[in-house]
Amino acid sequence: MTAPKRKSRANGEGTIYQRKDGRWEAAGYVLAADGTSKRVRVYGTTRRQAADKLAEKIADSNRGLPVATAESTLGDYLTYWLNGVAVHRLRENTHTRYAACVRLHLIPGLGTKKVARLTAKDVRTFLDRLRTACQCCAQGLDTERKQCCAVGECCQKLLSPSTVTYVHSVLKSALEHAVREDELPRNIARNVKAATPRTRRFRPLTAVEARKFLNAARADRLHALYEFALRTGLRKGELLGLRWEDLDLNAGTATIRHSLQRTRTGGLTHLPTKTRASERRIALPTECIRSLKEHKQHQDTERETAGSAWQYSGLVFTTPTGRPLDPANLTRRFRSFLDRAGLRRIRFHDLRHSTATLLLEQGVDLVVIKELLGHAHIGVTAGVYAHVRLRLQRQAIDTLSGALGATEEPPNDPPAATLVR
Repeated sequence: MTAPKRKSRANGEGTIYQRKDGRWEAAGYVLAADGTSKRVRVYGTTRRQAADKLAEKIADSNRGLPVATAESTLGDYLTYWLNGVAVHRLRENTHTRYAACVRLHLIPGLGTKKVARLTAKDVRTFLDRLRTACQCCAQGLDTERKQCCAVGECCQKLLSPSTVTYVHSVLKSALEHAVREDELPRNIARNVKAATPRTRRFRPLTAVEARKFLNAARADRLHALYEFALRTGLRKGELLGLRWEDLDLNAGTATIRHSLQRTRTGGLTHLPTKTRASERRIALPTECIRSLKEHKQHQDTERETAGSAWQYSGLVFTTPTGRPLDPANLTRRFRSFLDRAGLRRIRFHDLRHSTATLLLEQGVDLVVIKELLGHAHIGVTAGVYAHVRLRLQRQAIDTLSGALGATEEPPNDPPAATLVR
C-alpha cells in the first residue's frame, strides 16, 4: 500500500506558485478595511519568503486587524497604516501629527481614490488645491462661528508651504509601505516633485546679546537652565529630562539619555532622545558647573521649604515642589523673562541655534558642533547653518582680498616652495 501523497501546502496557507518571471506569488483571503473578505497577493524571491508574507497578513486578519490592499480606498489604507504600522514605528507625538494630517487633509482630499488607481496627476492636483484652499472653508470652521467664509468674506487662511510639504511626506511614507509589501509597484507620490519651502529664518543671539542674556539670567530662578541651554545647545526636552545622576560635576560631563515630552496619552513622559545620535556625552563649560552647583544648593533649600509637599523626581530642573517642568510652561516663563530683561523675543529653540552660530563664528569645526548638538548626520548641521558658513566664507574671501591687494610685501613671507595648510 502506497503512502498518501503529502500536501504541498498547509490549510490556511493560501495559494503559492512560481511565476514565469521567477518570483513566487502567494494569495489568500484576509479581512479588509471595509469589513469584507478580500483576496490579497504578495510576492517574494523564494517560496518561503512569499509564504511568510502571506502568513503575516493572515495572522493579522485572524486577530481582527484589517489588512489594506491596493484595491482599498486611500482613506481605508491610511487608517490601516496609521493604526497597524506607523503606531509601532513613530514616537507618540509624531504619530499624533501624522494622524491629524491624515484626518484634516489626506482623507478629505484623496480618501475616496483607490490606492491602485492613484496617479501622479491626482497627487499633484491635490497638493495644488491644498496650497490655495482657505482652511476655514475646507474644514467648515466658519459654519459654527457664522463669520468669514460663512458670510462671504473669506479670510484666505492658507496652509504654509512647509505644512503642504509635510502632508506630501506623510502620503509618501504611507505609500512606501505599500510598495514594501508588494501592494504597489512604485510610489506614485514620489513622482510628484513639490517645491522646496524656504527654510524658516531665525535670528540667533549675537555675542553682545548673548552676554546681555547671561547677565540678566543670573537673577532668575532658572538661571542654571538658561545658561546650560545657551552654552551647550541642548534641546528643551533634553534639558527638562536631565537627572542629577546624568551629571558628573567633578569630571565636568553630562550624559544625555532622555527627553521630557508631553504626550496625548501619557502626559509628561520621559522618552528616548530624538535620535540615536542624540544620546551623547558632552563636556560641561566651567560656568555651567558653577551655576549647577549653586542650583543644587537652591533646590535643596526648596525641598526643605516644601517639606511633605516635595515630590522627588531626580530631575535637575523642577518646579519649587520638585515636579517636572512642563515644556509649555517653560516657553511662557522664557518669554516673560525676555520681556523683563528688555531682550528681543526669540524662541527657546533659538538658544540652540545661537550656540551653534557663535561656535561657528569662533572657528569651531563643524564635526565638533554636530557632536555637541546631537545631529544624526553632519549634513543636517551643515544645512541648518549654511547661511553662517556663507558669511564666514565671505569674511575669509575679503580677508584674502585685503592680503592680495597689499602694496607692500609683509615681512617673513614663507618661501614659494613652502606648503601652507
